[in-house]
Amino acid sequence: MKIGLTGTMSVGKTTLVNALRADFHFAHYQTATERSKYLMNMGIPLNTDSTLKGQFVFLAERSAELMMSRVLTDRTIWDVCAFTALAQSIPDHQKYDFEHAAMYLKDEYDLVIYVSPEGVSIENNGVRETNSDYRDQIDYQIQNLLERYPPKNLLKISGSTENRVKMIIDHIYNKT
Repeated sequence: MKIGLTGTMSVGKTTLVNALRADFHFAHYQTATERSKYLMNMGIPLNTDSTLKGQFVFLAERSAELMMSRVLTDRTIWDVCAFTALAQSIPDHQKYDFEHAAMYLKDEYDLVIYVSPEGVSIENNGVRETNSDYRDQIDYQIQNLLERYPPKNLLKISGSTENRVKMIIDHIYNKT
């Protein structure tokens, strides 16, 4: 399966991927997690300063992940498009074209897991934006994109990491 977690920043996506990686169900999965610090060190602007070229780098990463047969990643094309939509330096017509091109990949995901920010405080990792209004705007954009471009299999989760892991495993392996 190709499993992607989507959600605004600082909701525990990377923590969740790391927790799932430790579970035997996901032992044979390749995982892809937080790369923002690496990209920032390469000079790629992040968050509100993002550029069209930078967003193409992020989209290329998502595309490369989708070439793996079993992958569990803490980012999806919906995340990339949400950040693109709110990037101040990208003209609207380029945002529109970018979004439509990215969504050609949506059916490559076997499962998309939306991670709710409900009850999760913003953690400052030195890279991500810590503005709560911006976090809410990204969350709104992601939810809007999921509605406009629904994945073939969507699971919405919230709660503690342990509860989230259980919800995912139940959804994948304990379907009735």
